[in-house]
Amino acid sequence: MSEKKTLSKKAINKAYLDWMFWNLSVQNFERMEGPAIVKMLADVREELYPGDPQAQKEMLERHSIFFNTEPFLGSIVPGIVLGMEYEMAQGGEVQPEFINSIKTALMGPFAGIGDSLLPGTLCPILLSIALGLCQNGEILGPLFYILVFLGIMIPLTKFLFTYGVKTGANAAELVLAGGLKDKVTKAAETVGLIVVGAVTASYTHVNIGLVYTSGDLAIDIAAILNSLLPGLSVLIMSFITYVLMVKKKWTVNKVMLLFLIIAVAGYFTTVLTV
Repeated sequence: MSEKKTLSKKAINKAYLDWMFWNLSVQNFERMEGPAIVKMLADVREELYPGDPQAQKEMLERHSIFFNTEPFLGSIVPGIVLGMEYEMAQGGEVQPEFINSIKTALMGPFAGIGDSLLPGTLCPILLSIALGLCQNGEILGPLFYILVFLGIMIPLTKFLFTYGVKTGANAAELVLAGGLKDKVTKAAETVGLIVVGAVTASYTHVNIGLVYTSGDLAIDIAAILNSLLPGLSVLIMSFITYVLMVKKKWTVNKVMLLFLIIAVAGYFTTVLTV
């Protein structure tokens, strides 16, 4: 029994770079990331269908349809597409309609996973840490964000893309089966909430200006509260924000306007201070 042929490492690397550099280019509401799939396949068409321009043309035409997913964790999907196209080109039982069906079926789940873990969790965490590293304009903060983000994304996307190429449609089972997706998402959300909470407590201040005076006696209310429970005022305002936005469905602008009114009123009544 002969060993199953696979795409060359050079072709896989070329396709991977095409996807990573061009996934958000030439976007439009009709095709979104579809042109990136076409670009990726066009650059390796000779390895898929050597010397067969008609087959190459048909392949590119059927992938010029709408496609949209989160480009980093979703990089497994174009990898799967490439792997299945190669399998079909080698005479496998894969049909063109099946490839497009798999592509369409997977783009939504991986978009949801990627959006919740990356823009929704990882990026805010890294940005929160980076902001703390450049309070006085230091360049360390941006450098930290760029290097750490790329240090995570480059090996992760390369692994996912290559895994998709080598295993085809079965690659999605690793993430979508067995509840792994939900466990990873829950863990990332928990870490994100801890980091955001720590950043809020470190860089947010609600300065209470209440001072009780009786003759020569002056009692600083804020000092007493901070000695008992540091950051209590920030915690209270955080809970108020949570209730207004999550329970009462207030918009961010509405909450900011309320806090602006509270700040102005607090300043002029000396309940709050600078």
